[in-house]
Amino acid sequence: MEEFNLQETNKGDISILYLDGFLDAHTSSELEKAFEKLISEKRHNVVVNFQKLSYISSAGLGVFMAYIETMRNNAGDIKLCSMSDKIYNVFDMLGFPILFEIYKEEQTALDKFH
Repeated sequence: MEEFNLQETNKGDISILYLDGFLDAHTSSELEKAFEKLISEKRHNVVVNFQKLSYISSAGLGVFMAYIETMRNNAGDIKLCSMSDKIYNVFDMLGFPILFEIYKEEQTALDKFH
């Protein structure tokens, strides 16, 4: 079983989720729970940092699709950052850069909220 870890920190009104390991059908529910928690706390500005993520499956990608609309309907957004080329290529192949803002640096993603 591949490991997946998720850590959350807050910078002002922005929540940052750090993904680590393998995000797939077995672990995507952890990311769903994190988004549900943020929504229940009315925290709709989210940056997701992929620096330590080594794998993402379609189930993992589906989680982002499931929550982006909720965040945007609440005047927030989900911005993505610090992807390896391998992970970025998966997002790119599926047309995600059209739907999501993807940045190299976490700070740039944070700055784009203000």
